Amino acid sequence: MAALLFAGYGTAPAGAAPPTLAVPEAENPQPSQGFAPFGFLTGIGKSSNLLGDMWRLRPLLSQYGLSLAVSETSEILGNVTGGVHRGADYDGLTQMAIQLDTQQAFGWYGGTFRASALQIHGRNLSADNLLTLQTASGIEAEPGARLWELWYQQKFLDEDRLDVRVGQMSLDQEFIVSTNALLFLNTMFGWPLVPSADLPGGGPAYPLSALGVRLRARPTDALTGLLAVTNGNPAPNNLPDAQQQNPSGTSFPLNGGVLVFGELQYAYPAVGALVTSPSEQVHAGTFKVGFWYNSEQFDDLLFDTMGLSLANPLSNGVPAQHPNNFSFYAVLDQTIWQTPIGGTLNFFTRAMGTPQAGRNPIVFSLNAGFTLHGPLPGRGDDTAGIGMGYGRVSGSTSALDQQTGLFTSSFVPVRVGETYLELTYQYQLTPAVQLQPDFQYVFNPGAGIANPNNPSETIKNEAVLGFRVILTF
Repeated sequence: MAALLFAGYGTAPAGAAPPTLAVPEAENPQPSQGFAPFGFLTGIGKSSNLLGDMWRLRPLLSQYGLSLAVSETSEILGNVTGGVHRGADYDGLTQMAIQLDTQQAFGWYGGTFRASALQIHGRNLSADNLLTLQTASGIEAEPGARLWELWYQQKFLDEDRLDVRVGQMSLDQEFIVSTNALLFLNTMFGWPLVPSADLPGGGPAYPLSALGVRLRARPTDALTGLLAVTNGNPAPNNLPDAQQQNPSGTSFPLNGGVLVFGELQYAYPAVGALVTSPSEQVHAGTFKVGFWYNSEQFDDLLFDTMGLSLANPLSNGVPAQHPNNFSFYAVLDQTIWQTPIGGTLNFFTRAMGTPQAGRNPIVFSLNAGFTLHGPLPGRGDDTAGIGMGYGRVSGSTSALDQQTGLFTSSFVPVRVGETYLELTYQYQLTPAVQLQPDFQYVFNPGAGIANPNNPSETIKNEAVLGFRVILTF
């Protein structure tokens, strides 16, 4: 996806979080039962993969410590109110990942090699119809096929208390993650709005990645620390449109400054904690705090190099420069109730902000909501959820709108903030098939931008209906 065009025009920001594609551990191959070209249809309702052993390909790869995962996410989203016009779009994402266990392959303990690729297809409703800051789908991106991640990870110390990852990484897979928020379709439940809008190219997050090093330390069962250092911009030569400048994902720039992510995670109760009574309810939770820092140069949003407003006709049009950027965040996932039928009600919230309003279009973002796992009798694998997101634009952005209106003597809406609500239900049809109807409602789309079809008014609130299908092969 292109870098966020803050006025609302363009594709979704980098930072969408697609459904996680887990690569299973390589399994010991079983004796062949002969060639059965349609054998995957047998037991389709019980298998976690639609193609089963893929005509013995998976057992063959397993002999060499290799595991393969393939999935397809397809969805239709459409707005029935608001937007620049009404309509629906189809978009889809095919993910493929292959993983090598070095111990199974050649006896080297603790090593994992992973390569993954994306094939993105369809159109993006957020760019075509909505012009929202908080884009409607976590898989919206520029169509095409691209390399995503390519890294090696090595474990160290007793009980694997330390591991190091080196290579091309997408940081949204490990940082700022709320496990409960990943149920939802909206982009910002994955990679939030602050890094999506404020980092170059939206940062190394789906569908982008960057070369770097990540360390993870687990001094106790409850405490985990993460630290990553990557190239500061996922686009080559610090160009503005990361996806279009690196469409295949095979450019590996190292001249874009430094991006540092750090996160501390506390899980309670700790893994293996003793439950003192059989009737005691253990309401588990995870609390995370973190930061990011980028050493690149950032444009001022309000003033030029002469100190004049960029809205002033006398301005030279060259923004003043700032030498770096940073932000802080906190994430909470908490189980709050265990239902009588064996389900769990969970609460999540995630807040992120930066004090550097002069160089950042977004200064604060918030996500929060509830998920209910096992909501109905006999539907223990289903999950229902209600969530919200809010993004606050910076004072410099609002001031530029005000001054543009004054200098041009024309109607220029002053952007403030955007809020959305989402209701969703994930139905586990089989272990390999998920169906997910979805509803979203956006208040003040684009934080209050003018409708390009009628510049005298802002874009009206939007009701978005969607349906997603996830197939695991």
